[in-house]
Amino acid sequence: MTGLASLGLTAEQENLYRRLLRNPGTDLDPSLPALTELRALGLVDEALNAAAPAVAVDLLVRRRIEHTQRRLAELSLAWDVLTELTEEHRSGRTVQMVEHLPDGRAVTLRMRMLMNDDPGEFAHLKERAYYQETGYALAPFNRLLARGLRSRTLFSARALRDPEQGPHARVQHALGDLHRVTTEPIRHLAVVNRAVAFVQADPADPMAGALQIRQPGMVAMLADVFDGMWDRARDLDEMPLTPIEQQVLHALTCHDTDEAAARALHVSVRKLRAHVADLMARLGAATRFQAALLAKERGWL
Repeated sequence: MTGLASLGLTAEQENLYRRLLRNPGTDLDPSLPALTELRALGLVDEALNAAAPAVAVDLLVRRRIEHTQRRLAELSLAWDVLTELTEEHRSGRTVQMVEHLPDGRAVTLRMRMLMNDDPGEFAHLKERAYYQETGYALAPFNRLLARGLRSRTLFSARALRDPEQGPHARVQHALGDLHRVTTEPIRHLAVVNRAVAFVQADPADPMAGALQIRQPGMVAMLADVFDGMWDRARDLDEMPLTPIEQQVLHALTCHDTDEAAARALHVSVRKLRAHVADLMARLGAATRFQAALLAKERGWL
């Protein structure tokens, strides 16, 4: 395939375009089908002038790319079918497009199974960065990160009122599970490899388990919702200080020793130093003096 045929033009369309390119102002019947088609493609204007070669080729290449993208999107459905058939072969049971999983443990096991098979991409929307009461083991998830899993976690800014949430989020962020915070309303959502989504079965009952969704159109929509919220969210270090962080920073500027600062806050020296370490990590400071300078630059002091 040579000439403009490789870019999608018919022989008749190409011959007519070349003719108009060589002989501007050629008198033609405006109702010619090939001429109408060239005008629709943007290769000929209403005055029957041919577009410049660079413009014409650019338009055809873009059209070809868009056509290819549409075909690839159609072919991607084959991977959904393959995933479905593979799961049926593995488990010996029919895979449902929407399946109810009874509890958090079942949800975690199912997501982990999917990511073990293909540690590609994981998107997670939740109220808090860390749920200690669930007993969720981080080690298996962190091993997936080490294998190349691309993970994004988006959680509510309200959670930062809990002093344990920020440090946990920063540790995971450093390991590759990127964290951001949002002030938008949260509905629990997880999307694995943009192919399987998990949503809370009953928004009013967190103990009601989750729905696993494999329907491609619905999963794509939920993934787009997450992407939009992620783009509007803020990085951890862009968030204002929490009340306890403000108190710790103020105490450090007003007292000469950790003991005096801890007494002013009514906490132990150990707890104060833990808060100071968290603040230094948030600021990226190696020393308290550097932390004070960085805090002043951000307007926190």
